[in-house]
Amino acid sequence: MTKRIIKVGSRQSQLAIWQTKYVVEILKNKCPEYNFEIIPIKTKGDKILDVALAKIGDKGLFTKELEMAILSGRIDFAVHSMKDLPTVIPEGLMIAAMTRRHDPRDALISNKHRSFSELPQGAKIGTSSLRRKAQLLNKRPDLKLVDIRGNINTRLHKMDTENLDGIILASAGVERLGWQDKIAEKLDFSICLPAVGQGSIGIEIRSDNEEIYQIVRLTNDLDTEASILAERALLKSLEGGCQIPIGALAEIKDDKLSLQALVGSLNGEIIIRDSLTGDIKDSEKIGIELALKLKEKGANKILQEIRQEIDI
Repeated sequence: MTKRIIKVGSRQSQLAIWQTKYVVEILKNKCPEYNFEIIPIKTKGDKILDVALAKIGDKGLFTKELEMAILSGRIDFAVHSMKDLPTVIPEGLMIAAMTRRHDPRDALISNKHRSFSELPQGAKIGTSSLRRKAQLLNKRPDLKLVDIRGNINTRLHKMDTENLDGIILASAGVERLGWQDKIAEKLDFSICLPAVGQGSIGIEIRSDNEEIYQIVRLTNDLDTEASILAERALLKSLEGGCQIPIGALAEIKDDKLSLQALVGSLNGEIIIRDSLTGDIKDSEKIGIELALKLKEKGANKILQEIRQEIDI
């Protein structure tokens, strides 16, 4: 009997394809009765590489084309980096699973320096992330931050051609591509809190597709899911998108969920940071409550100013 083919959507980058193959391998082992076919799809974020992310806006920048393919039936599900998924999912779709989180830390990549503390005065660092910029400038106002876009290969090339002292990338992506040796230092969370969902892979499906739900659910990690639900609830409550300087990390220890988060001004002068711990089953409630604490400390004012400044 011919096996049913399940079509899996992925962005075209090397990292995205790696992540999709990772999910497919898990499913091949758990569901040998199916065949899986990867369908590469180019997204808006992959096409516009000469404009800073914050200027484009982030409503489905790396996801919209994949979501349209799910809704049209061209693919059965899409594989995303969780940090790319907006907090509002289009009607008719749902996030059905989140894989076990890889190391969520940001990493300093440098051919010249061994650690963040060793960067010289006025060092040139490449990153297009407002979240990273705000936190790095808070610790080191002397740094010269350079906008840098493109896939990991492109960014590594630009580090050399533009004579940068280093670039900041997500550790998970670098390690998934086998480039651990390029990491000078993984940044402590006291220096740089990660993006919401960083380090986990998400699977998006049509919300009425029970067969696909049951299949992809086999890749889900419950601790990761609870942690990222808390982070996403916080982000949604702050009405912050992927391109706003918001860092967050939820961790589960001793059957409790601890969430820490921050909102920063673009120049890094102001960082509003707090944390909250509670029961794992209340993960989203913890996110909403911590967002409220940050707002009470002045996060709203910062976010309003940033939205006006970058015209989101």
